[in-house]
Amino acid sequence: MTRIPTGEITTHVQRLPASRPEGAHGESPLVVFVHGLLTDSLASYYFTLGPAFARAGIDVIMYDLRGHGRSERPRTGYRLEDFVGDLAGLLDALGERRPAHVVGNSFGGTIATAFAAWHPERVASATMIEAEPPVSEWTRHMAEGLADARRRLAQEEVIGWIAANHGAHTARLSRVASRILATTTLADDVPRSRVVDDSLTAIGCPLLAIFGDESGLAAQVPTLSAALPGCRTVVLPDQGHSVLVERTDETRALVLDWVLEHALAGVGA
Repeated sequence: MTRIPTGEITTHVQRLPASRPEGAHGESPLVVFVHGLLTDSLASYYFTLGPAFARAGIDVIMYDLRGHGRSERPRTGYRLEDFVGDLAGLLDALGERRPAHVVGNSFGGTIATAFAAWHPERVASATMIEAEPPVSEWTRHMAEGLADARRRLAQEEVIGWIAANHGAHTARLSRVASRILATTTLADDVPRSRVVDDSLTAIGCPLLAIFGDESGLAAQVPTLSAALPGCRTVVLPDQGHSVLVERTDETRALVLDWVLEHALAGVGA
């Protein structure tokens, strides 16, 4: 684990090198995992997908978003374009020129698709897990959700309810989220982010989108399928938003197969 300058902030990053058989030739594929907002960090990938990808011969980068985990927490600068700039800066700082397979969970999926739209030459494929691409409707959803989180998580009785119903660890993460919302402009910045056109034509790379059927985000499937010929959608039954944690094995298999498929396609090209 290390911290490196990525433009105006310092970012905490962890790399897992590919396990490769002796005598293997050529470059390994590169996957960058991008976590979600407020209660998340790179640890969610370290304990779910990351090691399995490295064992499969893929170089893995995991990092903490600005304001999260062990990365720097500036008071301002939390628009989507700031997060995308951090990812570009991270790859530059690591000397990475390989097109990456960018995998994002929740808000991380929005970062992944924005990065694909604004830096197409740097993306081999994108995966969003329970996420939305950054279109105008997304900004409205984020404005409502962040305003509600800022209000509710500041109430001690809400934290107590979370502890009683979801455990002390989740309550601790909720307190961290409340501190982020109270000490930064994140809740105001994210809804004012740059967006892509609602047609989604800026997203030119292959896209895998995984949803739980109970979260509401699966309603995007017809739009994604119609707008993006290179999009594959998967809806997991009897599943809410916590796909990565609650359906880890299925998610790992889906994303790993997707990345290996498109890594091989790139080699063939």
